[in-house]
Amino acid sequence: MSFALCLPIILKNEGGFVNNPQDPGGPTNLGITIGTLSGWLGRTATVQDVQALTADTVAPIYQAKYWNVCQCDSCPAGVDLMVFDEAVNQGPERAILSLQAAVGAAADGAFGPATLAAVQACDPTQTINAIAANRQAYYQRLPTFAEFGRGWLARVQNTQAAALGMVNG
Repeated sequence: MSFALCLPIILKNEGGFVNNPQDPGGPTNLGITIGTLSGWLGRTATVQDVQALTADTVAPIYQAKYWNVCQCDSCPAGVDLMVFDEAVNQGPERAILSLQAAVGAAADGAFGPATLAAVQACDPTQTINAIAANRQAYYQRLPTFAEFGRGWLARVQNTQAAALGMVNG
């Protein structure tokens, strides 16, 4: 697949501006936290900076910090979406570790030649389903699961369905 096809799904998953005091990410808009935005801008971002984000302004952040880091362009259709979505929600290293577990590659959190070979040798449907199961188990272990778990699990299910649709369509 491509970044341009996957990004709208991510943005739908992320939604608009939120500032939930129980969310350790703090003020967030379109999935970009105030901390991520501060790093991107090279200065301390304000809540107003976060509120002002648009799909066009977050796209380069998503591409550079998540899609490219996880080498999603190297993944089959559907697998790219699952890895991208997990990177956005749990961080790129966690997404790569999950992918590596799904395809039986050595778990080092880096997408190298061995991971690429394992990804290319695996069935995309099985990989998508394994990533989904891994994500669900991970979320259930988090101390904030009671607050956010239902939404996280729905996100995984929705992303999994979209990813499987990409494999089959």
